Amino acid sequence: MNRKQKAAEIFKRLVLVIRNPKSELNFENKFQLLVAVMLSAQTTDERVNMVTPALFAAAGDPESMSRLTPEKIFEYIKTVGLAGSKSKNLAAASAIIHEKYNDTVPNTFDELIALPGVGSKTAKVVLNVGFNQPVIAVDTHIRRVSKRLGLTDSNDPDRISSDLTEIVPEEYLLHAHHYLLLHGRYTCQARKPRCNECRLSDLCRSADKTC
Repeated sequence: MNRKQKAAEIFKRLVLVIRNPKSELNFENKFQLLVAVMLSAQTTDERVNMVTPALFAAAGDPESMSRLTPEKIFEYIKTVGLAGSKSKNLAAASAIIHEKYNDTVPNTFDELIALPGVGSKTAKVVLNVGFNQPVIAVDTHIRRVSKRLGLTDSNDPDRISSDLTEIVPEEYLLHAHHYLLLHGRYTCQARKPRCNECRLSDLCRSADKTC
């Protein structure tokens, strides 16, 4: 079985297990999605969802967020990781979206990564979730799962994304990011993978699960 065939079988099974392949972040519009994803770096979705209700109540759109100082934003997000730098980036990115894009989140990769605090992974998540573009953002879960299953040999997120895009069947590509992420979050966990419950165990090349 080559990688393309293996990918097809993997996603055929994941579809049966993961019924709702979507982000676990809470948001009501594309700007709030962008903010939530920016906040999620080195922080759990659960923690982000604890701070965003108050933040979005105060500033749920680019214009209102751009009026807040980084210090004020910090007060809302201080319990998330890297809150100091994130508050500065949120203030700066909001101002750009308000002034340059007329309060509309841009929908191209190059425009998104030009925003302060937005890297490749964040941009791809926004494009995938917010704009329904079939791109695969790579986080630690997806890196781990993809390597254990033998879908890639790379450690580079962009290369992993490229490898996956080449082999994932088109019908699964839009939700591939979340199928792999959720499988990694709840089944193929880093320290104690739940192999006895995994529908993919016979396809997994990492018997010792050290990846």
